[in-house]
Amino acid sequence: MTSSTKIIAFRLKPGEDLREQIQKVANLNQVGAGWIASCVGSLTHYNIRLANQSGETGGEGYFEIVSLSGTISRNGSHIHISFSDSTGKTVGGHLLTGCIIYTTAEIIIGYSDAYNFTREKDGTTPWDELQVHIIKVD
Repeated sequence: MTSSTKIIAFRLKPGEDLREQIQKVANLNQVGAGWIASCVGSLTHYNIRLANQSGETGGEGYFEIVSLSGTISRNGSHIHISFSDSTGKTVGGHLLTGCIIYTTAEIIIGYSDAYNFTREKDGTTPWDELQVHIIKVD
């Protein structure tokens, strides 16, 4: 099977919500199976879910985005973020709404029309997990 990768590149501006805007781009472009290829930028507010925790953790300040990765789809996305403060302390977790851009976020998303990602309960965990569907064979 071969598949061509397509790219979406965009920039978020101060005050925009990182997660909401990524999902908006996925929805507008009808991305069925995508991934974060690159992101650099900064935040003034963060809101994440830490590993194995049920609640949200947030804060205010000035933070550099040092990593953003995940699967992107109009059917639901799963994204992790790491960011650092002015001392270099780095924190990461599940990206939630409420991560607000400080100066910029320069984002590149790759995607393929050969697959479709969905998120469904499959009995292996209590959460909606990634299901990969092959929809196009060249």
